[in-house]
This record gives sequence, structure tokens and C-alpha cells, in this order.
Amino acid sequence: MTTCKIQCHLTYKIVQATEFVFLIQVADHPDQTILTEQLSFSPPVIWREFHDSSLQNRYIRLHIEACDAFEVNYSATVERHPVINADVQHNLNEVAIPNLPDEVLPYLLASRYCNSDLLVDMANRSFGWMAQGYTRVKAIEQWVCNNIFYVSGSSNQFTTATDVLIHRAGVCRDFAHLGIALCRALGIPARMVVGYVEIEKFLPDFHAIFEAYLEGGWVLFDPTRLAPVENLIRIATGIDAGDVAFSTFYGEIEMLKIEPIITDKLDD
Repeated sequence: MTTCKIQCHLTYKIVQATEFVFLIQVADHPDQTILTEQLSFSPPVIWREFHDSSLQNRYIRLHIEACDAFEVNYSATVERHPVINADVQHNLNEVAIPNLPDEVLPYLLASRYCNSDLLVDMANRSFGWMAQGYTRVKAIEQWVCNNIFYVSGSSNQFTTATDVLIHRAGVCRDFAHLGIALCRALGIPARMVVGYVEIEKFLPDFHAIFEAYLEGGWVLFDPTRLAPVENLIRIATGIDAGDVAFSTFYGEIEMLKIEPIITDKLDD
């Protein structure tokens, strides 16, 4: 088990009255336990929290009038305890589609950023011949790591998995999108996970990885290899990046500062 202290500071200029939905709180997930947490806003606003019961995502909704600086501050102490033992993962098999739980089926479908329907031929040529199971998903993770360059600013909010494949560059969300799309193209359910993780030599940011559904449940993979997957503190889970943005807003704003950081990591 690992215990981490998390701090997240966001600052916006609010040009006109704006409705926000934030996804910055640690998820209520079996892999982790929230020991303490605190959330504050400056200037103070009325806010409410609502949950996605199936994914354990925790949303913050609020309305803020125009101001020069609106600050969001979140802190938490979290204990991370992965459910699936790492030694067991290597022997996990894929689950045949007829045997998948109903709630897993949507993660087989092509989505806005993970256009897996366009990658079926490529995925089968590259990975279809491999023995099914954890090792095949690990091979996908390794292929993305080897063939896609991590380049800040190389993609935008419109970049899809096939764009990443063509341009061979992206950031963490792009690596995750391509891994997800290749899995789905092979009939392996996959989805995006975002969270807090400590990454050396990089400016603080939220990190995106993916997880695939195998025998026994969901298993995490990170094609960027920037940090061990067991160190990620989960914020949200979704079909792709469209489901897990740390902020969604309806109005006119300017982002002034983003500082998600992890401090005082203690191994138990």
C-alpha cells in the first residue's frame, strides 16, 4: 500500500458568467481509500457534488460570475491498494464477448477519440496472431510506447487515435486513446483512466492511461511508461477523454494556472 498527499490548484480568469463541471476529486474506487480531503473556492461560490454510480466519478458543479481570478483548491490524503495482484495479471485471459458483463459492452465500441473501427485491419495484422490475454494487451502497450513520440503540444482537443497513428506523436491522452482503440479493434474492452501521479522532469499535469477488461476485471496499462501504473491515484474513468476532462465549462474563461501535484509519498 502507498499513501500520498495530493494538491490541486486551478486559477481562471472568468470573462463572462460561466457554468463549470470539475472532475478533480479522487474517485470512490476499490483501488484506493480517501483518508482526508478538502475543497475550497476563491471567491466563495455555491457548489454541489454529484456522482456517477457505475464509474465512481465525482463531479463538482458550480456557477461563477465574471472576475479576474477564480481559484479552485483541492487537497487529499489517499491510500492506494490495487485489487489485482501484479503476479496474477500475467496469466489473465481475455474474456469472450458472449461472456462479458452487460456494463462492459460499451467499451468495445468505437468512440469520438478512439475510432477503433478504422484500425481493425491494422490491429489484426499486428496483434491478431498473438496468444490472447494479458501478454497481448502488454504487447499493444509496448508497441505504442515504441512507435509514438511523447511531444508536448503535438495534439489538440480534436486529435483521434488514427491521427496519433499517422503523426506518430502525442501526449499521454493520445497514447491512451491509441492503446484503447487497438484493444477495441481486437474485441478487448478498454477505457480511459485519468488521475494524479508523480512524474519526474515534467511540469505538473493530470495523467491519462488506459485499462483493459480481462479475466478477473479491469487491468491498468500506461503506454507512456512515465510512471508505474500502481502509483496512479484515480480521478475518473470513461469511454475516452471526452468523458474525463478535469474541467468542462459553458461560458468564456482563460486558464491562468494548473498545478496538480503529489507530495509526501509514503510506502507502507
